[in-house]
This record gives sequence, C-alpha cells and structure tokens, in this order.
Amino acid sequence: MNVKNKNIAIIGLGYVGLPLAVEFGKIRTVFGFDTNEKRIEELKSGSDNTLEIPPDDLSKANKLVYISNPTKLEDCDIFIITVPTPIDIANRPDLSSIIKATETVGKIIKDGAIVIYESTVYPGCTEETCVPILEKESKLKFNKGFFCGYSPERANPGDKVNTLVTIKKITSGSTPEVAKEIDILYQSIIKAGTWKASSLKVAEAAKVIENTQRDLNIAFVNELSVIFDRLDIDTSEVLEAASSKWNFMPFHPGMVGGHCIGVDPYYLTHKAEEVGYHPQVILAGRRINDNMARYVARTVIRLMLKNKVDVAQSTIGVMGITFKENCPDIRNSKIVDLVKELQNWGANVIITDPWVNADEVMHEYGIQIGTIDESNKIDALVVAVGHNQFRAMRPKQLINLCYPKNPILADVKAIYNRQEAEEAGFTVFRL
Repeated sequence: MNVKNKNIAIIGLGYVGLPLAVEFGKIRTVFGFDTNEKRIEELKSGSDNTLEIPPDDLSKANKLVYISNPTKLEDCDIFIITVPTPIDIANRPDLSSIIKATETVGKIIKDGAIVIYESTVYPGCTEETCVPILEKESKLKFNKGFFCGYSPERANPGDKVNTLVTIKKITSGSTPEVAKEIDILYQSIIKAGTWKASSLKVAEAAKVIENTQRDLNIAFVNELSVIFDRLDIDTSEVLEAASSKWNFMPFHPGMVGGHCIGVDPYYLTHKAEEVGYHPQVILAGRRINDNMARYVARTVIRLMLKNKVDVAQSTIGVMGITFKENCPDIRNSKIVDLVKELQNWGANVIITDPWVNADEVMHEYGIQIGTIDESNKIDALVVAVGHNQFRAMRPKQLINLCYPKNPILADVKAIYNRQEAEEAGFTVFRL
C-alpha cells in the first residue's frame, strides 16, 4: 500500500476541509467536494468567505479540483471527511452530517480505499458508527476491502500564525501498515510534523480532551469572575497579579462558543455516560460556561436598574456577534444567548459586527445586524468580542454613542482600561 500516487478527495470545504484541500492541492491532485454548489462556485472564483484562505493562496493550489457531484469521486482512493459534528438542542452529539458523508463515500469506494475522519467525534465513533455504514454501502469488509484513519483537526479560525501546517498533526490508522501510510500522507504537508497515535480511539480521545481541558480552565476563571464581582474586585487585576508566578496558567473569563470548545466536552460526556460513568467536573464546567451569557446580560440589566434606567424603554448596543475576535465565524456564538436574554427583559437590542455577513446572521439566528453611532444612541453598551476595530476605540469615543444619563459599559473581554472608562462617564462591568 502506497499513498503517494493515490487520488485524494476532501469531503466538506469549510473551516477544516478547505485549508486541507488547498495544501494538498499545491503538491498533488485532490478533489474538494461540497454539497453546497454556491460554496463551490465561490471557491472556483478564487474567494473564500470564511477568510481562512487568502486569494493568492487559493491560486497556488493549482491541482485542486472543486466538485459538487459525488459520482466524480469514483476514481479517488483516499477520502478525508471534514464535515461538522455539532450538538443538538439537548447537548447530544449530532452525527447526521458525518453519517450522510459516510453513506456518500461508502457508495463509491473501491477495494483498497482509505477513509480518514477529521471531524470531532467521541472515542470509538469511527469504528462503532462509521465503519458499519461503510461496510453496508460498499459491500466491502473493514480492514480487508477498505481501511480507516482518524486525524483530528486542530483548526483555530482567524489565527494566521497557528495554521494547519504549523500545528503538529495527530494521525492514526486501523492497521499498523495503514497508520504508517496515513502518517506519511500528512507529513507531506504538515511542516510541524506528526504524532502517530496507537489506535483510532486514542486519536479520537486526544481531540476531545484538548478542548475539554481548555473549557474547564475557562470555567474556572469564569467562576472566579462571578465571585470577584461580588467582592468588588477586578478579575483582570487579580489574574495579572497571579500571572507573576512562573507556573500560573493565564486563562481569561469569557463566553465560550464556537464549534469546538463549547461542543467537544459533550461528545466525551456522552460516551462516558454510555459506558456507565456520569462525569461531574466536565459537566460542571459546561454548566458554568453555558450560563455566562445569561450572567452578563443580567448583570447589565441589574446595573441599568441601579442607575434608574427604564430597561423596557431602553436601547442596548452589542458590539460583536462572532464567537471570537477577527474572524467571521458565527458558529455556536454565545452572544446570541446574550442578545435573547436582553430582549427577554424588554430592551431594544442593536447588534453590530464589521466581520459578519448580515444575511448569514439573519438566516442562522434570525438576528438583524444594525448600526451603533451618534445618531442611534444607546443606554448601555456591551462590547462582546475583541475585534481589532473595537480595540482601537477609546472609552471617550464609546461614551459618545450613549445617552448622557448613567450609561453602562459591559466590557466582556476586558479590552479597555477601567479607570479611563469610568472617567469617561461609564458605569463599568467586565468579566
């Protein structure tokens, strides 16, 4: 078995699949498949609306072929599935996209094919859920007619430093021989090198604990923020002081959204409960983080009431709706929960964000993107995302966006100097 001369198909051209397809497309033939024909036409035109791949980098992938018809994948030997694996409304794993993708691939694979999964799953999912589908659709036997691999994505949307090629890649295969070939395959594009795991399950587990660990660390500082607020202590100052010790881990409070950190822990706890163990620490962390949007909203309302602002007649501005700064990614944005909570109190909420596509936000969340300026003044301002455009503003500029009577500034990301904001005339709250 030799992967060097095999045709590759990347299934799904989103935040994970496109960078992968581009890197392979610079050095060998690769087919980028997506069911969204609009997305295919956009990429063919040389642009990427996720802003992950600049036009000049897209043009360098001259061996990348974009397709939306799965029958054109029949000549491929290696299939890399990168479709989203979110959670449902009850925080249970939603495997519908990966199941559909697996069914599509299963219908077209031939003897000797390798199917590699990069989508986040719980430990054991590839072999327990995906392999039976591949066997059923292909009529081939696992580890005889076809083989599997798991290489978890480590994408960090909006990060131009820690990119696909600069992050060490975990690889694994369903047999030792296949594991070796898959490792060689990824070594051809990953400058940072690879880490070959001993099994698919180990690789799957490594992925979910990476983000679960981060989730728990953020939950800890979020809880500290709630405590310190009641003690009238600025959390940022505490963390700055504590960071003077060499081994203190500098995590910061915030609303945990996005496709990974707010999702992956639920994949791990789902599997844990399936085998008879009810996680305590992990789920406690999730409860804390899932509640932060409501906590911020209610703190803003409390301060408005304290300042004798009529909440039901008020207008609250929210700056930012993406799940993180300097990227257009709105997946699992907790700012949506913040907005809905403010609206539940009767406030008129205006949301602005220079990074997003307004139509996409309306389609995904039913939220209209508006404008906050001196002609559309507000009673309270929530700076929810640390976009560079917002960081460049000063409290004296922000105060001009507000009515002069007792305005509230909720500096969720603690990007402004508290003293400067208070001197400008704000009642300040920050995590």
